[in-house]
Amino acid sequence: MGSVGPVTVGPAGIDDVAALAELAAETFPLACPPTVPDDDVAGYIATHLGAEHFAGYLADADCTVLAARSGDRILGYTMLIRGEPTDPVVAQSVPGRPTMELSKMYVRADAHGSGVATALMAAAIDAARYDGLASVWLGVNQRNARAQAFYRKSGFTVCGTRTFALGGHVEQDFVLARPLGSRARRSVGYEQQVR
Repeated sequence: MGSVGPVTVGPAGIDDVAALAELAAETFPLACPPTVPDDDVAGYIATHLGAEHFAGYLADADCTVLAARSGDRILGYTMLIRGEPTDPVVAQSVPGRPTMELSKMYVRADAHGSGVATALMAAAIDAARYDGLASVWLGVNQRNARAQAFYRKSGFTVCGTRTFALGGHVEQDFVLARPLGSRARRSVGYEQQVR
């Protein structure tokens, strides 16, 4: 269990793209099954998680990237994507419209167990509620028990399955969804504090 000191969660900015890419390169492999070759993991990072990709995500009006910080260090991030799921199998599985995908949710290994992921999730749910959405959904590898336990604890339930292409591998994911209550009233961004 990590101890990270005071943590603030809020929107990432264009000045964060290099740090987000570095964090993604560090944390994405932690979520991959050990059977996935390193070259496939590296290829995914290069084609989806580089600084130029984060710059694009931040410029996209349908994306929200939140960062958890302790001082100047980013400890974790999450990315939300507004809109209908593009995969028809997922679209049929996910209850509640309008919906938003929780596309990425990663925390540095040294911050696991510190409350950073819980604060990121709370901020993500607040952002989705503020946008008036009925549900949030995500995909998680069927062999990632740690992440599945966290998502269940956060109110998500399995509503379907999907495939996820990772280099030459096709991985099997569970699709999880969480219904949202009434619209949140946000006073200061998506801010969440962890002590």
